[in-house]
Amino acid sequence: MKELSLFQSTVGSLISQAEFIADEIKGMPIADQVETLNVIKRILHDAGPFKDEPVDCVEWVSSNDVIPNDYNPNAVAPPEMRLLEHSIRHDGYTQPIVVAKDGDSFVVVDGFHRTRVGKECTAVRDRVRGYLPVVRIRNEEMKDRMAATIRHNRARGVHGVSPMINLVAELVRRGWTDLEISKELGMSADEVLRYKQHAGLPELFKGRQYSKAWEPLQKGEENNEVPSK
Repeated sequence: MKELSLFQSTVGSLISQAEFIADEIKGMPIADQVETLNVIKRILHDAGPFKDEPVDCVEWVSSNDVIPNDYNPNAVAPPEMRLLEHSIRHDGYTQPIVVAKDGDSFVVVDGFHRTRVGKECTAVRDRVRGYLPVVRIRNEEMKDRMAATIRHNRARGVHGVSPMINLVAELVRRGWTDLEISKELGMSADEVLRYKQHAGLPELFKGRQYSKAWEPLQKGEENNEVPSK
C-alpha cells in the first residue's frame, strides 16, 4: 500500500510538471513551440520502452527541409493523387512521412506524395503551418534508405518495375550481393536475377545462366501503381 502511494505521488508530480511545461510552451512563438516539443519528444522517446520504434517519435519539421529522394520507383495517377489530397484535407495526417537525415535536410524514404500534399495544397499547408510530420528510419546510410523505400513499397504492393530494375542495378554497384538484395527487398533469387538481366548490364550477372522465365514488360505494366496515404 505504501509503495502504491509512492507511485501515485510520483505520477501525480510528473503530470503536474507536464501541465506546467505545456502552459509554458503555449506562450511561445510557433517555431519555438515546435522545436521545444520536438526536443521533449526525443527525450521521452529515448527514455521510453519503444525507443527502437521510429513511430514512437513523430516530429514536425519545416516542409522546406523535406526533400524527395531520386530513386523512388513509385508513382500516383492524378485521380488517386486527388483522393490522397482529399483524405489529408478531411482526415488530417494519419501517417507520418518516413525520412532519413542528410545534413540539414530530411530525405523522403516513404511518403513522397504525402509530402507533396503538405507542400502544394494551400489548405493543408496553411493548416500545418508549413510543417510536415516525420519519423526517422533507424539506419540512414544511402543503401539502407533505398532498401527501406522498396520494403515500404513492396509491402503495400506498390512499386514500379522499370525503376526497380535501376535500383537493383544500383545496389549491385554499391556492393550488395544477390543474397542481400533478396533478403532485404523481399525478392526471390530468380526475381533478383531477372531484374539484373533486364537492366542490360552483363557485368551484373556474369557467370549466371539467363533465366528463361523472364517475360518482357507489356505496355502499361510499369505504371500500375496505387497510392498510399
